[in-house]
Amino acid sequence: MLDKIVIANRGEIALRILRACSELGIKTVAAHSTVDRELKHVLLADEAVCIGPGPSAESYLNIPALISAAEVTDAVAIHPGYGFLSENADFAERVEQSGFTFIGPKAETIRLMGDKVSAIKAMKKAGVPCVPGSDGPLDDDANNNIEIARKVGYPIIIKASGGGGGRGMRVVHSESNLLNAISLTKSEAAAAFGNDVVYIEKYLETPRHVEFQVLSDTHGNAIHLGERDCSMQRRHQKVIEEAPAPGITQKIRNKMGKVCAEACRKIGYRGAGTFEFLYQDGKFYFIEMNTRVQVEHPVTEMITGVDIIREQLLIAAGEPLSMKQDDIKINGHAIECRINAEDPETFMPCPGRITEFHAPGGPGIRMDTHIYDNYMVPPHYDSMIGKLIAHGNTRESALKRMRTALLEIYIEGIKTNIPLQQKLIDDSAFQTGGTNIHYLERKLGL
Repeated sequence: MLDKIVIANRGEIALRILRACSELGIKTVAAHSTVDRELKHVLLADEAVCIGPGPSAESYLNIPALISAAEVTDAVAIHPGYGFLSENADFAERVEQSGFTFIGPKAETIRLMGDKVSAIKAMKKAGVPCVPGSDGPLDDDANNNIEIARKVGYPIIIKASGGGGGRGMRVVHSESNLLNAISLTKSEAAAAFGNDVVYIEKYLETPRHVEFQVLSDTHGNAIHLGERDCSMQRRHQKVIEEAPAPGITQKIRNKMGKVCAEACRKIGYRGAGTFEFLYQDGKFYFIEMNTRVQVEHPVTEMITGVDIIREQLLIAAGEPLSMKQDDIKINGHAIECRINAEDPETFMPCPGRITEFHAPGGPGIRMDTHIYDNYMVPPHYDSMIGKLIAHGNTRESALKRMRTALLEIYIEGIKTNIPLQQKLIDDSAFQTGGTNIHYLERKLGL
């Protein structure tokens, strides 16, 4: 077992990792910025090391500082959580080269799946269904690119190979706009990602976002934990997630989950990961793989009883998976609302001091958060301050419990998006289930 790890993250995920380590008897080192000295996981960790000032570029993205934190504390591994350096292949490589265990996939796997073009090629080779497209990067041959777009069929979407988080994309509805759109996307991609490679995919107009959670060890074992629906999005950022996805049958789940698990074995995947798909007209189309733990992993934990962070730690320690596919059973339904420190109408971040906080409770309610009374929300990081999860025997039960929990949660001193979440839970289309990825933006008039 890993006897001591550095938690290279902050907020609720850092606290979540610390709790899993505590259960396994693993000592923890909290690597934190100067403004995060009072974070709960920093106060609870066995050791704490300040790695720099508030701005993430000088702290949580500072690779030498994080590796030094492991060196000075005699830690043996580093857990990156999500965000920051969690999908940075150079970081994973330098961690391993420095003699520590990176709690995640190998660097070459992160590189493979981090580049959208190489990821699609690998997935097609592994038998994973992909969106029709250019099957590779576009070159500078205008006539060839026009022909590719005609073959795929409009509307199409141009994507940056190194993009992510909704950036580096441009939808094209007609041939007259194609070449200019390619040029603009290449320029933006070069500026944002240092990589101007772009490719074409068919633009699906009413898809849902359905993703499959996988676990894969170093002994050739891989399983899936079912799917999540993350279609309630604003500007490609998820707002509400749920599991299982409405309308996905056990037969479909078994088929797609098996495909994902087999792909893990073929690419030699290690750890927890997520295959993200667009789902439309009964068909799945691979879009990307997240080579880390997801923000929304709790809904999967609630319906399967599997502690995903614990499994990450055991896999990193070289242990085989503690369960087989037949052991995974779907129990009920779970919904997660992201709680953000932001104006519920303008979506502007609202950092500041939380004067009062009351967490909701009751059967099936889980609140993953790092905040507390008098906690100061800093302006340097993502606005998410917690995740509220409701589980019930049915989707209807989970919705009712979430509605009650959103009424019960109390955060005073700053603005939050709780009023928006209350409206969405009561939205008739969301209550029916199966809304597409454009629904929320159209509802908000964006």
